[in-house]
Amino acid sequence: MSLQRFKGGAVVNGRTPSVKDVARSAGVSLGTVSNVMNRPEVVSPTTRERVERAMAELGFVRNESARQLRAGTSRTLAYVMLDGSNPFFHDVAQGIELAAEDADLSLFICNSNGRAEREEVHLDRLMQQRVQGILITPVNPDAPHLAEISRRGIPVVIVDRVGAGGLFCSVAVDDVLGGRIAVEHLAEQGHTRVAVVGGPESIGQVRERVEGARQIWSELGLPPEDLTYLPTAGLTVAEGRSAGERLAGIPARRRPTAAFCANDLLALGLLQQSIGAGLRVPEELAIVGFDDIEFAAAAAVPLTSVRQPRQELGRAAAQLVLDEATNPEHVHQQPLFVPELVARASTVVRSRAY
Repeated sequence: MSLQRFKGGAVVNGRTPSVKDVARSAGVSLGTVSNVMNRPEVVSPTTRERVERAMAELGFVRNESARQLRAGTSRTLAYVMLDGSNPFFHDVAQGIELAAEDADLSLFICNSNGRAEREEVHLDRLMQQRVQGILITPVNPDAPHLAEISRRGIPVVIVDRVGAGGLFCSVAVDDVLGGRIAVEHLAEQGHTRVAVVGGPESIGQVRERVEGARQIWSELGLPPEDLTYLPTAGLTVAEGRSAGERLAGIPARRRPTAAFCANDLLALGLLQQSIGAGLRVPEELAIVGFDDIEFAAAAAVPLTSVRQPRQELGRAAAQLVLDEATNPEHVHQQPLFVPELVARASTVVRSRAY
């Protein structure tokens, strides 16, 4: 057998080494090589060592794609996140990865960047990769391509949204409740003019957080005109700064003295703009965010925020997708986690969890 050496292994007669080459070098059958790779416990230690040594000397690398074709699935899960620039989704992904590691699986991470067409491209490619399951924070949880993936037999779990009609498992936080507790907290601090900052309302989480804010405002008997809605084009720091500029342009007699932002990035942008404009936070403007990302507590004025159990969301979602992939008795579930308000210096109250 002629071998041509290359970095990290060998080329056998001008090609990468195969299972047949390993069997020939080790002096065993193809079945024995297969057992060493897939059922090593049935091979004697001496033979297994000889086969493994031949693999190492030849630089043999297992053809995982071929194994996936035979098995019908790969040893991977996938998470399609909504916004790769938002630390919230990275924390969710970390929870998913911890559960995947426990199951001896790898995790693909994709970013749709809030674009439905990009989401579809990712999903098509993940189906081709034969992943065991797909976790997704979708642009639209009712999108028909999600149902199509499920019809093809690939488990799908919706993350941070509630799946429509019980077609999928989903894991989410009660966003309506989150909006309620944020605005109720501001009212308890004596604020009677509050801004709600966030958008677009086509994002389900934003829509529900705004709905919760409006609900509690009405229940508290406060004038509807004193709850000002400032829509944004996205959930970014830059949009938060822009909202701050618009807020400053409202006449003083009507200007809100507090703001509830639909996520922490908006709240941090609003905080930056307000401090830069010379406003005292929270004395002249109290601010509440949503998600309680790591940067919230580390802000120039530590940010009050509605906390979501981010890693727990990811871990619970991964456990559901794995159960659907392996359990014939699987039943779809839609657990809804309860958010908590973490009060910090941006709303005057001493730091404590509610």
